[in-house]
Amino acid sequence: MQRQPSNLDRRNFLKVGGLSTIALLGTTGILSFPGAQSLMASSNKKQDSIFNGYGNLQKDPGGILDLPRGFQYRIISEEGGQLSDGRPIPSAFDGMAAFPGKHNSTVLVRNHELTGNTDYPVIGKNPYDKDNTGGTTALVVGPNRKVIDEYVSSSGTIRNCAGGGTPWGTWLTCEETLERGHGYVFEVDPNDPENKRSRTPIREMGAFSHEACDVDPATGIVYLTEDSSPSFLYRFIPVDPSPQPGALQKGGTLQAAAYEEMPNRYAESLYPAKKYNIIWKTINPEKASDDAEAKGCIQFSRLEGSQFSAGVFWFSDTSARSSTGEQGRIYRYIPATNQLELFYEAASANEMEMPDNLCITPWGDVWFVEDGPGNDRVMGITPEGQVYQFAENKLNDSELAGPTFSPDGRTFFVNIQTPGITFAIWGPFARRNAGRQRQMAHAAPPAGLGPSISGEVTAFAEQQGMSDLEVAALERHGIPLL
Repeated sequence: MQRQPSNLDRRNFLKVGGLSTIALLGTTGILSFPGAQSLMASSNKKQDSIFNGYGNLQKDPGGILDLPRGFQYRIISEEGGQLSDGRPIPSAFDGMAAFPGKHNSTVLVRNHELTGNTDYPVIGKNPYDKDNTGGTTALVVGPNRKVIDEYVSSSGTIRNCAGGGTPWGTWLTCEETLERGHGYVFEVDPNDPENKRSRTPIREMGAFSHEACDVDPATGIVYLTEDSSPSFLYRFIPVDPSPQPGALQKGGTLQAAAYEEMPNRYAESLYPAKKYNIIWKTINPEKASDDAEAKGCIQFSRLEGSQFSAGVFWFSDTSARSSTGEQGRIYRYIPATNQLELFYEAASANEMEMPDNLCITPWGDVWFVEDGPGNDRVMGITPEGQVYQFAENKLNDSELAGPTFSPDGRTFFVNIQTPGITFAIWGPFARRNAGRQRQMAHAAPPAGLGPSISGEVTAFAEQQGMSDLEVAALERHGIPLL
């Protein structure tokens, strides 16, 4: 996932970075679904019409991050700055997750994709391997979106690329490497930094070039992606599925996904809006990739970000080929039906170009960050498959990483990897909608074929955390709702 460092001079960057807050004022760009008018994207990518979303991006006077009207950002952390104990903030910001903290604060855990010598290594007190410079930091961010505390939470690992937050409040940090003694998953507790678990690899989750992972809260099963070529989709069935720190280290079974019936083993054979039954094959965790290939498991191009939400595991394939080039794809796997589906494949680079980390928004859209050529963006996809842009990195061509929302859904956090910057972004986000999140987990009806629903019913659905389709079905069966 790591790209070459920018040629931006550090001193000049600090001059730009001094504009740590920029308010984009004006008429609020309210998100509307569906039927919003299209726009011509204001980016250096190929121009095509895409869904309007929050509206046109406004030029940032600081030249760092363009956002829609009504939104603003604050730079809350920069590489080379100071942690709370005076040590330098490590570089190469990558995957993140957000957890609730004390006094309405948000606790961020952030990866640092480092290996070998670097100007700003992760300097820990209890490293897994003292000769390596990767690891994680944690940031406690107050309700005013300012950092209260910032500290090392794990160290001594290699290329901590992505990972996933657990339902019990820890972060699974993943090493993207095949170096001997590395390539593992570690459990990091932001409330107990650099503890024994943070430097104890969960070996049965496999030794391979890990990218991201996430936990199904209903079963405790962990789903994992691999950043390699070819790459495979894995799951880890823990011996102890209890939702508590350390349970995963008791061991379990690693498996890789395979088609139940397909003429070949390649994911690029999948068609949109069609579900494919899959089976899971048990894999030797110390030879995960070789064993998965030997057993005929599904070969993806290069898997990246993931998130489990509303009963669905979402993941991206950043360089998957299609008829329009290597724009990438986004898949969803539904454990309840054991089916894999190609959810979105872009028609052009303007809609999606090399999707990387992703998250599900509080109101139910998929948001992904890009890792392609040119200025990378934060992009959204609605349940109806409409694409819109939310932000664009204007500082340089470094990738965006680590998209995540605060537990209250009011603040969006994201990183620029090089030079490392963490942003807090806020504004008129759509309100939390559990029903819409569940709607995203299922195929929406074709336009014009869905039921006609009144505004009162829609308001009731949102209040009850239900989708419009669920409420319409109850009404049709004569169940009084209003």
